Amino acid sequence: MAFACFAKAFGGAYMKSAITQIERRFDIPSSHSGAIDGSFEMGNLLVIAFVSYFGSKFHRPRLIGAGCLVMAAGSFITALPHFFQDLYKYETSVSVGTGSNKSLHILPCVSNSSLSGADGAPDIEAIKACEKAIGSSMWIYVFLGNMLRGIGETPIMPLGLSYLDDFASEENTPFYIAIVQTVGIIGPIGGFLLGSYLSKIYVDVGFVDLDEVTITYKDSRWVGAWWLGFIVTGLIITLSSIPFWFLPKSIRKEGEDRRENAGKGEAAVAEQESFLSEEKEEEKEEEQVTCMEMAKDMGPSLKRLFSNKVYMLLVLTSLIAVNGFIGMITFKPKYMEQVFGQASSRAIFLIGIMNLPAVALGIIGGGLLLKKMKLGVVGAARLAMTSSILSCCLLILQAFIRCNQAEVAGLTVSYQGVPEISFSNQTLLSQCNSGCSCSLKQWDPVCAHNGMTYVSPCLAGCQSSSGASKDLVYHNCSCIGELMTPSPNMSVVLGQCPRKDDCNRMFKVYMALSVTGSFISAFGGTSSYIVLLRSIEADLKSFALGMQTLIVRTLGGIPPPIYFGALIDQTCLKWGTKQCGGVGACRLYDSHAFRLRFMGLVSGLYVLANVTWGALYTQIVKKQKRLAQADGVAANGVACDGAAANGAAANGHAMITVGLDADMIEKESTI
Repeated sequence: MAFACFAKAFGGAYMKSAITQIERRFDIPSSHSGAIDGSFEMGNLLVIAFVSYFGSKFHRPRLIGAGCLVMAAGSFITALPHFFQDLYKYETSVSVGTGSNKSLHILPCVSNSSLSGADGAPDIEAIKACEKAIGSSMWIYVFLGNMLRGIGETPIMPLGLSYLDDFASEENTPFYIAIVQTVGIIGPIGGFLLGSYLSKIYVDVGFVDLDEVTITYKDSRWVGAWWLGFIVTGLIITLSSIPFWFLPKSIRKEGEDRRENAGKGEAAVAEQESFLSEEKEEEKEEEQVTCMEMAKDMGPSLKRLFSNKVYMLLVLTSLIAVNGFIGMITFKPKYMEQVFGQASSRAIFLIGIMNLPAVALGIIGGGLLLKKMKLGVVGAARLAMTSSILSCCLLILQAFIRCNQAEVAGLTVSYQGVPEISFSNQTLLSQCNSGCSCSLKQWDPVCAHNGMTYVSPCLAGCQSSSGASKDLVYHNCSCIGELMTPSPNMSVVLGQCPRKDDCNRMFKVYMALSVTGSFISAFGGTSSYIVLLRSIEADLKSFALGMQTLIVRTLGGIPPPIYFGALIDQTCLKWGTKQCGGVGACRLYDSHAFRLRFMGLVSGLYVLANVTWGALYTQIVKKQKRLAQADGVAANGVACDGAAANGAAANGHAMITVGLDADMIEKESTI
């Protein structure tokens, strides 16, 4: 179970880390890449209700093994587009030759009608023909492959956790769940580290001469070898499926005699029918429970489940919190890249080696505390709510940690270096480049020695160049002289300028808050599972976990990447241009607007989740008090019955018995 959780989490985390690379490779906006990410939950939605309900009646380990194989197939399909597409071509003003003087003496600032003509009205038919030729719609395969991964992942958690809870002792269940979750957390660590490594390897490695590639992995146009990771994850998930085919349908419950175990299983629920010790009895029971009977029982089971107030509040709380978490983790690497100027590979790497280990320590620590303190439902709920409130406070603090906006002439600052200008394409033109016939759609950033970034060498007013490939340098750039503090060096080099030193200091503060918040939030993770498992009837465990997964993934897994992506797209300052024309992926965002909208939405969702946690905790405490009062009444009733019997026998009177019906205990007593 732990290996399967590792494998599925490994694949899921790699998808998260590869979202930016997929977005750039297929030239799609963040809302589209969010839809790709959400397709995993769409696959879950298709089958989760049936798998969680009917799956508990059959051989659970084999269903989990089959699901792992489906997941592996989805990973392989996701990687397929790479082998059917043309080589990746990024926007650049550098035309590479084949001779020894390639990239030499390029004249970017010239009167060239073909450049300005590129900004004219597009030919729709030509664009469609071009997109068909280069396979621009191949991202649909990534969408479908990820959806297939979601279908295959469905049986692992609801069937696996219920199987574990059925055959483990009650006091060890929290610890075992914590172990499974912690080993599962190692999967995302590996997935993010693999994503960080592959994002530094060029997408068409082995098919192109890397010396001719003029961009580096720090460039917003760079695309890493995203496809290779899905092949690796497919192989790992395939391996994880093998052990499940050799597990039995049932095992002896931990700490109990086989005969006692069989008796309890027979009296409990249909999913625990496997407690029967004799094979003939087990086969007979399976024959008696038909699919039609199970289907008829599904409606009443749903009614029982949804009439449980604690369960419904817990699902609502999880739904709101997952909305914030999914939106945050999907675009966290992009947030770190745009707000703090970190390379995409470094952002993914830091999440893998800092945030995820903190989450693992938090989960195992919370599980150990539950085991040591032997906390009940109220104690577990109190622990989960406290960790949620503290992590929310740290999350709100993160929203105030920021760096200065990247200085890009014509977008975030004027050509004179004055900030807060009006963001529009018209500002890209200035007196210094008015005679250059520059394309306003092209994104080929260059960096001046004074820290100013220009959208392209042409828009920097550069007159000549020297060098080749990544060492190309443009000279006599007239726009550098327009700055309020002009630089004596009128040359620029390829790529965006790095952020200032104070940004690194602010980024360290942000990471410290992020890691601490991750640990505290995860510390209460196991408690939430315990509250769920202890608040529902035994025969509804698998079904309850499955329905929670269905609801949370439907409304908490599919929409957030899409509406978070659409919100982020609104902060874009410079869109890229597709190979066939038209708007591509965003190259530069307004980092202040990005931070305020992104962190504001995440913080708001977590605050709302804490409000519902308060309501949930209140409901649990009330229910616990009612149960305690009922136990007290029952105990008093037994004592009074004994005294009345003795008195009646002594006095010769008829004995009156007060019968306390379990269903009526909170309403009235019957004589």
